[in-house]
Amino acid sequence: MGSPIPSSTGASAGSLNRDALSFLEVVAQSVANIAPSATPALIIPLVFASAGNGTWLAYALATIALLFVTPQINVFAARSASPGALYTFTRDGMGNRAGALCGWSLLLAYIFTASATLAGFTNYFVVLMEYFGISVSARMAVIAVMSVDALLCAAIAWKDVKLSTRFMLAMEMASVGLITVLALVFYARRGPLADPIQVHLAGVDAAGLRQGVVLAFFSFVGFESATALGHEAKNPLVAIPRSVFASVVITGGFFVAMAYTLVQAFHGSTIALDKSNAPLATLAEAAKVPWFAMILTVGILLGQFACTLASINAAARVLYSMARDGYFHAAAGNAHAVHATPHVAVVASTLFALAPAAVLAAMRVAVMDIFGYAGTLATFGFLFSYAIVCIAAPLFLRRQHALRAKNIAVTVAALVLLTIPMVGSVYPVPDAPYKYFPYVYVGLMVIGAGVLESGSEGIFSRRVGNR
Repeated sequence: MGSPIPSSTGASAGSLNRDALSFLEVVAQSVANIAPSATPALIIPLVFASAGNGTWLAYALATIALLFVTPQINVFAARSASPGALYTFTRDGMGNRAGALCGWSLLLAYIFTASATLAGFTNYFVVLMEYFGISVSARMAVIAVMSVDALLCAAIAWKDVKLSTRFMLAMEMASVGLITVLALVFYARRGPLADPIQVHLAGVDAAGLRQGVVLAFFSFVGFESATALGHEAKNPLVAIPRSVFASVVITGGFFVAMAYTLVQAFHGSTIALDKSNAPLATLAEAAKVPWFAMILTVGILLGQFACTLASINAAARVLYSMARDGYFHAAAGNAHAVHATPHVAVVASTLFALAPAAVLAAMRVAVMDIFGYAGTLATFGFLFSYAIVCIAAPLFLRRQHALRAKNIAVTVAALVLLTIPMVGSVYPVPDAPYKYFPYVYVGLMVIGAGVLESGSEGIFSRRVGNR
């Protein structure tokens, strides 16, 4: 293993709280950013609409694809400890321009993920209140719930990174644990585990499966966010690569199992899985524990909160690193004197995440539509970042005289697999407004490139780890 690579020139980033996080706390960052509890409730029904009885296979294929992307990320994570995540990795492999573009795309991805989960949290908060006969669906009430959610996440992220990760770990364990218990109760009362219809992929066609993989990929975005904790993890060159790998394996297994379970639970149902607005409630009824639905609502609510917190944590650290390299205002590169957190970047990331969600809510856009819109833009940001870091990895290894044939093979496989969700997101052309979102993302990237290129200090001409 090579020697660590400095994260940046200029001021030291050591003012973050070094060696604060255990391996489990680092894993919590990635798992919470994935928000696995949201997938059975929100995304698996969408995958089923395309992949049908092959929904479990779509998730298996998406898991395999990311297991090829993971080694590309870990080429850097095993050698460099930095809060800059994929931004720093790409810069080390391809230079400043590519690194800056990757960092901008990653910022967009984390911020829009936080926007999406602010909407998701609000949706399930409204549902929970309806159990008690309280209506909070008015426009101003929705904006107020989003704002309080964002404020609480910002306060925790500002206060202590250790508190943040422990909070996320507890919430995700609770929410995923509740869903897992429900699945086990379903099989105990309904059984058997075997489902020949799914095993034989009845009615599944290649086009539908491909589109299902595109949607399944959305469930995983953010799996790499533990790389943003490079300065705060204990033994980061070991803990972070392991956590990135573990997050894909753990959540991938959960998604495959829940996809299989939900499809089986809806066999013979009067409503199709993709038409259900409460699939876990149907699963609870099938398991003969309908009262469990309200508990699940609480669990999903906690999972959405954890994902918002994880996204703000990750976005703030990327913004912090880029500010210290001169790409943004220097204040964003400051760490709190007492809490050792990137507090300015935390506030900025929170406001940027809240703004689009609140504006759309003010325009009376339904909260679950906000979830879909912001989540789609986030996915584009992640896909670009994953693709560019996959290209950067072999270039970096070549300069280190460590490039092997297997590295090239893994790179090619990862890029080929990433083209599936990339192409599938634009062809066949989705319905409006989703067909416009690729152009929105490209527009945001062009704006970002222009801002970064025309920085007041000529940032691309500065020596920021120049190659």
